[in-house]
Amino acid sequence: MKKMLTALTWIGLIMSSAIAMASDSAGVIKDPAESWKHLWMEVMIDLYIMGGIFGALAIYWLIKYRAKSPDAVGKGPKLTRSQRWAWAIVPCVLFLADDLYLGASGWSAWNVYRNVPENAMEVKVTGRMWNWEFEYEDGTTSSYDVDGDEGEKGDGLVVPVGTPVVLRMTSEDVVHSFGITEYRVKEDLMPGRITYIWFYPKKEAESWVTCTEFCGANHSRMYAPIKAVPAAKYQEWIAKRAKEEAEG
Repeated sequence: MKKMLTALTWIGLIMSSAIAMASDSAGVIKDPAESWKHLWMEVMIDLYIMGGIFGALAIYWLIKYRAKSPDAVGKGPKLTRSQRWAWAIVPCVLFLADDLYLGASGWSAWNVYRNVPENAMEVKVTGRMWNWEFEYEDGTTSSYDVDGDEGEKGDGLVVPVGTPVVLRMTSEDVVHSFGITEYRVKEDLMPGRITYIWFYPKKEAESWVTCTEFCGANHSRMYAPIKAVPAAKYQEWIAKRAKEEAEG
């Protein structure tokens, strides 16, 4: 029995390590959003299967062993020592293997989330009460003014489709949190510290970043658009912004 448990434990550890440390295919960028979606699907399938099995068993047992009279008293079956050990160990091993698999899948998704591709475009993000400022590698900046005199204005974060984007982020005042639901990424910004996240815009789309950490009176208005546009359109936009800043 001890040898069997030891063998199962080693098999689980080897399997989890293999999943967690699997290397990326050459030339293929793993998208954090896809990794988290895949993990979420695995968790939901796992919950539905387990929930279905235990739910069906519960209904079956409720019907089969229901009291036949008000004063009926039930009693459990007599089990041998081997049966008792089996009922204790087999479910434990099955649940442990399942947990190891999901844990390894989660670690694999986390590795994708934290490992920035070498060809990623870098953008500096500064959070302040209550807006975001984006600075590109050439020094060009962009922002989105929610509470301006002219209403909402600015382009927000504009990025080219097909290029991974890494955001190096800091805060000028309090703790903020940069969350993009569309790309399944979120990270805190703190004064005096640089944090990072990256995402992979694979198609032309407009999404939104919101602050997901309460940061003051106008916290709910601390948002900005993220526009993923074709590479040619992005080059036109960055050239236009650079010209506007030079003239302004």
